[in-house]
Amino acid sequence: MSGAKVSHVRIAAAHDGEAELVVTLLFENGGQSLVALDEFAARSLLASCAADSADGLIGASWEQVRDALVASSGRYAETQNTEH
Repeated sequence: MSGAKVSHVRIAAAHDGEAELVVTLLFENGGQSLVALDEFAARSLLASCAADSADGLIGASWEQVRDALVASSGRYAETQNTEH
């Protein structure tokens, strides 16, 4: 997966009616993947890219997208650990 970059970003409605960010990852071989980011992941990605808007994410690496998803899912694990 080396070299995959964000090539397109759009805002979409998630199944729960909340807004989400959908990024298109473009791979070196021309393949593309769509990745949906919830609000937490989107904010994490924006922060890691020092971007003020969705357009500022163009060119971000797939690793930054991955890290934003990990941060988003990790917040649930932290909540579950504190409840016990």
